[in-house]
Amino acid sequence: MSAATEAAQAPPEMRWRVDPFVLLAAPGLLYLAILFALPLALLLLQSFRDADGHFSIAGYIEFFSDPINLAVTWRTFRVAALSTLLCLVLAYPTAFALARARGFVQSFILVAMILPLSVGVIVKAFSWSIVLRSDGIVNSALVFLGIVDQPIRLLFTETALIVGSANVFLPFMVLPIYAVVRQIDPSLSAAAATLGAGPFFRFFRVIVPLTLPGVIAGVAFVFSLAISMYVIPSLIVGERHATLSMLIARSYLFFRDAQLGSTISAILLLIAIAVVLGSSLLLRRFEGTRV
Repeated sequence: MSAATEAAQAPPEMRWRVDPFVLLAAPGLLYLAILFALPLALLLLQSFRDADGHFSIAGYIEFFSDPINLAVTWRTFRVAALSTLLCLVLAYPTAFALARARGFVQSFILVAMILPLSVGVIVKAFSWSIVLRSDGIVNSALVFLGIVDQPIRLLFTETALIVGSANVFLPFMVLPIYAVVRQIDPSLSAAAATLGAGPFFRFFRVIVPLTLPGVIAGVAFVFSLAISMYVIPSLIVGERHATLSMLIARSYLFFRDAQLGSTISAILLLIAIAVVLGSSLLLRRFEGTRV
């Protein structure tokens, strides 16, 4: 007898029984629906309304037909991708060091990763603007070491934005990878070595596949945060290298153009949804290949 047949023949009180764990999640889901999903739905609806209140996609056509908007969109993608890549390069060995460390060393690294999360983003971004300015620590060190004859422009550059955003989002990459690495048996690498596998083979064919779930989760976290950041680019690069989030703020605060702001917001929302769905599909596909 199939599961569908058993469900159809079950008593009504058993057929409509609700899992109690769903009831536990109901308050949180209701909170998110009212204060998160509903405003986003209204925002998406606003992006399809013209000045007269009629349904229209003119806002999207106008946005994508402007070369400046396309350049800003590409810059936003590029900065988010490079920031994510830099976080991954720095976080991967850090996660292994954190998982393999013991005692005081592990506590120190863990606190160093978590403590910056308690500091506001404005404080961290503004501190980078102080460090990278012409009379900041970096330029002073370069001049003192004789690498450059005079201070160079570091602030208000795309490189500064990538470095500053990677500094802010690094813990969101380290912690998911660390959660996966700590579950990997250290003897797996030694077992592969006894079978004749070299260090590169052990790393790329044994270790990396086992850490992919943490890597995918960390990349999704960091990329979603980096592509929608506003405070960091506003303080580090200003209007010189505008991003989509800065265009949203400019549309609402200065131009008073709600349709343009909601259109760009909807584009960012679709990007975030695509990142989440893409990471979920990658995880399912990866888990399916391991079964």
